[in-house]
Amino acid sequence: MHIAGPPEGLKAPSGGSNSSVIEARSGEGSQKLRTKRRAVHGVLLLDKPLGMSSNDALQKAKWLLGAEKAGHTGTLDPLATGVLPLCFGAATKFSQLQLDADKTYEAVARLGIKTSTGDAEGEPIAIRPVDVTPASLSALVKQFTGALRQIPPMYSALKKDGRALYQYARAGIELEREARDITVYSLSLALSQDEAGFAIALGVACSKGTYIRTLAEDIGEALGCGAHLSVLRRIETGGFSAAQCISLSELEALAPAQRLARLLPVAVLLGQHQAVTLDNENAGRFLSGMRRRGHGPDASRVAVYAEQEQALLGTAHIKAGELIPGRLLSPVEIRQMSEQADSWCHGPSPAPLPEEPTLFEINEKVKNE
Repeated sequence: MHIAGPPEGLKAPSGGSNSSVIEARSGEGSQKLRTKRRAVHGVLLLDKPLGMSSNDALQKAKWLLGAEKAGHTGTLDPLATGVLPLCFGAATKFSQLQLDADKTYEAVARLGIKTSTGDAEGEPIAIRPVDVTPASLSALVKQFTGALRQIPPMYSALKKDGRALYQYARAGIELEREARDITVYSLSLALSQDEAGFAIALGVACSKGTYIRTLAEDIGEALGCGAHLSVLRRIETGGFSAAQCISLSELEALAPAQRLARLLPVAVLLGQHQAVTLDNENAGRFLSGMRRRGHGPDASRVAVYAEQEQALLGTAHIKAGELIPGRLLSPVEIRQMSEQADSWCHGPSPAPLPEEPTLFEINEKVKNE
């Protein structure tokens, strides 16, 4: 799939610096235009295109938004498409929550052919006859549902001694890998046949760390014919669905302000957290890392907000009646998020009343005490 770049004659950077360098060529010379990146906070739900790595998709979106800081929430292979939440600015502090989230996939496995990579990008290494019926396929659903042990593929981003496994695989080195615990919550298998042969359509809801490519290969082995993955699409992760996503081409077609409007607030990453709201005095102390008392029964996941503007402060847990800080936003990030929301939705916000100190003033006061 072709992904359009910047306007004709301009070269988009791959990302990584604090400013975007755009090179415009004209005749024999060239001119470099440098645009300063800005603080951008939020979550972009991207529908990753076919044939692009997750990091390349991230860098393109980062460039389109002019963002200083960004990260994705789990790698999708170039072969795969679908839901890839991208975190910008303060949202990167909570991206691990999406890495740990359950996921749902739709996939197609081609039967009778094993490949070197387990998917359509590899070379065929074994070809076997296919003798499969809907009944024999249905019998495998229970075998591959529930708590399972799965050996990760060599062609994966997992690391050994600081190097990704796929780097060893490309060098022709096979390493021993430990099986990992995964859970397949639900599995559907449907047999089909076309001019290319037999295939299985899979629907998989699973835990983090599940390799659908390996699952397809294991099912192929159980059928006695082998298989490789030919299509993979992530349709849901951590409560975000493909229907909520935007493609890179759609994002690029928007005006800059419209692109920023596609960002969801940082707090969407904390939807499974218990919410606690603090008054301004306690909010300032909490932001300084101080525990606060009197916030109910024990809870492992808490999202903490300030009463003033319902500003997100960070995460915490509650133990023995104490609210114990976890990952905290900085006062600068909180102010930028508030200004960002106001500028996109309501225009400039009025200054707080003089008699009511702002959250940032309280935080500074606490630090100086």
